[in-house]
Amino acid sequence: MRFDVTILGSSSATPIYNRNPTSQALNINERFYLIDCGEGTQQQMLRFDVKPGKIDHIFISHLHGDHYLGLIGLLSSMHLNGRKKPMHIFGPPDLKKIIDINLECSWTKLNYELIFHPLKNTETEVIFENKDIIVQTIILNHRIPCTGFLFSQKKNLLKLNATQLEHYQVGRNQFLKLKQGEDFVNENGERVPNSVLTIKPEDPKSYAYCSDTLAGEAYLPQIEDVDLLYHEATFMHDLLARAQETYHTTALQAGEIAFKTGVKKLLIGHFSARYKTLDGLLEEARSVFKETDLAIEGKVFTI
Repeated sequence: MRFDVTILGSSSATPIYNRNPTSQALNINERFYLIDCGEGTQQQMLRFDVKPGKIDHIFISHLHGDHYLGLIGLLSSMHLNGRKKPMHIFGPPDLKKIIDINLECSWTKLNYELIFHPLKNTETEVIFENKDIIVQTIILNHRIPCTGFLFSQKKNLLKLNATQLEHYQVGRNQFLKLKQGEDFVNENGERVPNSVLTIKPEDPKSYAYCSDTLAGEAYLPQIEDVDLLYHEATFMHDLLARAQETYHTTALQAGEIAFKTGVKKLLIGHFSARYKTLDGLLEEARSVFKETDLAIEGKVFTI
């Protein structure tokens, strides 16, 4: 199963040095999920071949402009391009007001249904589920209500071994039972172990997206052992006081969080406009967690 994330934007507050405000496209089994939608996101989608028509679910972490100001333009472009499928948006309750007033003042009636899912900021909740994944909120600590998102792949059924099925003359009516882990009993009453007829699937994968937040302990249990963690790292650690004042995280703290939670890989992003180059942030995070990379526009990270 395909499970990867394309970075569309990684800057904090303002676009600068060829870095756009935050946005990511998550591809899970060819179903696309947009995470945050900063200014210029649709241009980035064109640039990196992320097709808007394939996106049916958009997740907005909070209502600072660098995380949602591209949303109205994207929704409008989808309307102008003839979209008919419903669009699901998950975000803070006030985001619905922002969308409604923009559509009202531009006398726009969308061609498609917009289904809004208001998020709580007091407790973790499951906000979406389909046959592939479960999505939960991660309660973060920012200057305004802010949630991260945990995308967890469901456990796959066992795969069938076609050669062995033919050898043991297993009928199609037994396939589902085998996928669910049952043994096969033939007409003579002979039992064939399930392990002979099936192949173990890949382990379920997971992606945690931690948007703007003061580094803390409360959300760490929820992100333990994830395959890929994205965590904001707005400043280097010499600006810890500034990070705490603005409810952000330093690159060193992001590395410490990855180390504490045992994640397999860390991506850092949401870089302050003060940094023209990002080598210092990367080195700082890697000083405590080696498996760290930068969330650079256009890069695709396979989970």
